[in-house]
Amino acid sequence: MEKTKRFAIYTTVVLLLCCLAKVYGQESKRLDLKTAVKTALTYNERAASADEMSAAASARVLRARSAFLPTITATGTYTRRPNEVTRTINEQQIVVQSRNALAGNVNVNLTLFDSRSFPIFRQLTLNRQAEVYNAIDSKRRLAFEVCSVYLLTLSTHQVYKAAEERFAYSRQNLDASKARFEAQLVSSNDVTRAELEYATAEKSIVRAQGDMETTRLQLEYLLGIPIEGDIDTPERLLVEAEQPPPPEESSIILARQQRPDLKSLDFQSRAQHAYAREPLLRWLPNLSFTGQYRFTNESGLSGQNTNWSVGLTSTWAILDGFLRIGDYKERKALSRIADLDYQAAFRQVDTEVRTALANLQSQQTSLKRAAVARDIARKNASETAELYRQGLTGILQAADANVSLFEAEVDWIRERYLLATTFLNLRTALGQDPVDE
Repeated sequence: MEKTKRFAIYTTVVLLLCCLAKVYGQESKRLDLKTAVKTALTYNERAASADEMSAAASARVLRARSAFLPTITATGTYTRRPNEVTRTINEQQIVVQSRNALAGNVNVNLTLFDSRSFPIFRQLTLNRQAEVYNAIDSKRRLAFEVCSVYLLTLSTHQVYKAAEERFAYSRQNLDASKARFEAQLVSSNDVTRAELEYATAEKSIVRAQGDMETTRLQLEYLLGIPIEGDIDTPERLLVEAEQPPPPEESSIILARQQRPDLKSLDFQSRAQHAYAREPLLRWLPNLSFTGQYRFTNESGLSGQNTNWSVGLTSTWAILDGFLRIGDYKERKALSRIADLDYQAAFRQVDTEVRTALANLQSQQTSLKRAAVARDIARKNASETAELYRQGLTGILQAADANVSLFEAEVDWIRERYLLATTFLNLRTALGQDPVDE
């Protein structure tokens, strides 16, 4: 008897642990907004491509730096001949050509002065910094796109729940109308109207389910991996979206300081100006150093197995058919275009911030009106349902109240998540991240 009780206790503990493990596993599969952004930045190809573009720009800087460093080349040769050639000079036999000849050379080349290297190196360094900010902006915009689709997926899921509630109400009304018809309290027209509302509610469920699956597939594509389990509601983001917007002037100043795309254009403009100076420096001569060390087992008539030499070479392109002038004018025009692009983007930042602030204020007002309409629709649907149960109103009024409640619920859901999306658009214009990292 005692063993049976002990076995029962052990079995109960094991079952409880299994249930807890199952619940924990289900909770761990839930996806939140911050995890979704991190997942997309890890698995999405656009994030990896942005990093590779930055790496390629760094490689170009490394290649340009090689112009300031020496190059050392070592070569070795082995020659096999059928005969050995010797000469006797002053009663001394000298090997002119050995049957097995070995030779080795070490060459050193260093550009001491090349005026063109400096603006090119400057240009590539600035372009690298521009690519760094461009990669930051690309991944930032990917994160905002993930957040927008994440919110859209949540809204379609809640619309699906509202459609289920409408379907449940229409089912109740249909059952009630059939019961009243059987009791000969109403005509068959009430049953027909209830059946029509029931079919319409069922169609709304099918449509909402299709929208929910479509947005979920879009989110999975952006994340780069399948989604397991449900997704959490970003309550903090929704609450922040309902707060009063920041002042306009301070927001514009903040956006000018933080926007990575604006910084990228600034560095691109400065890089183009540095590149435009390169043709002018071609008028200066270049100076290079060369050195060579040679070893061989064929001493020859000199009697020495080693030899070395050093030299300086200067090159001056006096006339190049006006190539320098043409390159300078072209690059100067391109640098002015880069300046104009930066100025246009600088002004565009002001417009984007003001537009985002205006949209946020308008959307906050729309959400408040939608919340009032939803509350009224709920009260109306509850009162109409009670009146219908008491036989004080018809099925037409009950069906209309159910439809109004569904439309008000859907409108409030969409307005709420549209407000969150509008708030994210403001953060985009300000140069911030969608999550506080």
